[in-house]
Amino acid sequence: MIQRVHLKGLLSFEAVTLAFDSGLVVLSGPSGAGKSVLIGSVLSGFGIGSAEATLCEVLLDRPSGLRSDAYDMEDELTIRSLKKERTRYYLNEQHISKKALHALLAPSIHYLSVRDSSGFESEALIRMLDNMLVPQDKAYKKVLKEYRKRYLQYREKQKELNQIRAKEKKLSGLIEFATFEINKIREVDPKEGEDIALLQLKKQLSKIDKINDALAKAEAIFALEGTVSEVFDLTEKEGGYFWDAMNQLRADFEQMQSLAEELEDTDVEALLDRLEKITELKHRYGSIEEAITYCTAKEQELAGYERVEQDKSVLEQFLALEFAELTTLAGRMSQARIAQAEKMAEAMYGYLSKLKLPKVSFQFEVLPLGEQGIDHVDIAMAQSSIATLSGGEHNRLRLALMVVSLELGAGERGVIVLDEIDANVSGDESIAIADMIAKLSAQYQIFAISHQPHLAAKAQQHILIDKIDGKSRAIVLDTEGRIKEIARIIGGEVLNAEAVAFARKLLGGS
Repeated sequence: MIQRVHLKGLLSFEAVTLAFDSGLVVLSGPSGAGKSVLIGSVLSGFGIGSAEATLCEVLLDRPSGLRSDAYDMEDELTIRSLKKERTRYYLNEQHISKKALHALLAPSIHYLSVRDSSGFESEALIRMLDNMLVPQDKAYKKVLKEYRKRYLQYREKQKELNQIRAKEKKLSGLIEFATFEINKIREVDPKEGEDIALLQLKKQLSKIDKINDALAKAEAIFALEGTVSEVFDLTEKEGGYFWDAMNQLRADFEQMQSLAEELEDTDVEALLDRLEKITELKHRYGSIEEAITYCTAKEQELAGYERVEQDKSVLEQFLALEFAELTTLAGRMSQARIAQAEKMAEAMYGYLSKLKLPKVSFQFEVLPLGEQGIDHVDIAMAQSSIATLSGGEHNRLRLALMVVSLELGAGERGVIVLDEIDANVSGDESIAIADMIAKLSAQYQIFAISHQPHLAAKAQQHILIDKIDGKSRAIVLDTEGRIKEIARIIGGEVLNAEAVAFARKLLGGS
């Protein structure tokens, strides 16, 4: 509930500080005194409408279902709006946008305006029926919970299938490209370091003739080996190192001769062709290692493409089975809703007759499977559509819906703001409206601007809005003050004994 409001710089109001009671709070007073302005400023504190006050501060109890990861939540919430060049909003001293503030509190703050024709959308009516069924029918609660859980999973799997189907259109091209890239690399079948070895071999081949000539000339050194040995013997010098060197030289020459023979047998054209292919891969992929890595990645990608068809088949089977199960659950939900809607229409009949409104019925239409099942619900009236109702009639019908839903176990908690819901109605209608609002006030805190004595008499708190010398003020009335104000509503500005007596009677019976 709203505990307190403090306003500054609100048009004809200099400053207003009001503490509110629970239940029904009625605002009354002469036309033009500022009732709608005051209520409008309170609503602006919740992001509804535009802010007129330079400062609006609202203190309220945190609604039981209100949760937020973005803002700190305490048992009491302080909402402050400051208006200068533009309006800034704060929730418990944390800056918050108007849109976020409204979205956060919309489930708990209900504004019933004559210009607002909402509340009869199919989604809202289904939620109302479900809220009535869940507390009284454990089987329905279980079915509804299971349906919601499974439908969310069904929808996610449907998204996956749609993504696969979208990919299918591109799949053949992707498979063709991946296969081409893999074959291009696998045909060459490069090995790490192969490019370096091939370049070295090419370099050696380019010098094969010079190597052979040099080897032929250098072999002459072995012809002098005996002469050198004789010198060592004659001089009696140690020549071991010479023989070791000659043996090592002979071994190296033999190795070089073998290499030269191998080079002579090398297919130069094949080597150059291989080197060209390896060089092409390096130009395309950066290096031999990168080409091999890319090929492996493409092979994995291709394997993934091949699994797509299998995944698609599995998903299609799952969705077909789940669709059948969900359809069965939705059918059971629909039957329960239809039965509950009939009870609701019957319960509304007495209220509607007092409100001079025709009997209503709930019309169900089967839709494709959706988040709320297969139902689309409309309210039909005897000879006309609810679309033809005036704003006031629309609100009174919505009021009857709320009262009956409360009686049938779907009552919520929160705040309701009524904008002159009993304006321009007859005495009988006024009494019926007052009785219904009084019933709602057992569950909700209700703020109502009223020009009718019956509603004012039902209030737990009565606030007078009047204007003196162009300045508006708000006064919480005591019992005598309420009698005078209700008498004014009945008989006009000049009080008379009959009006005062009737006011006392209304309060005595309230």
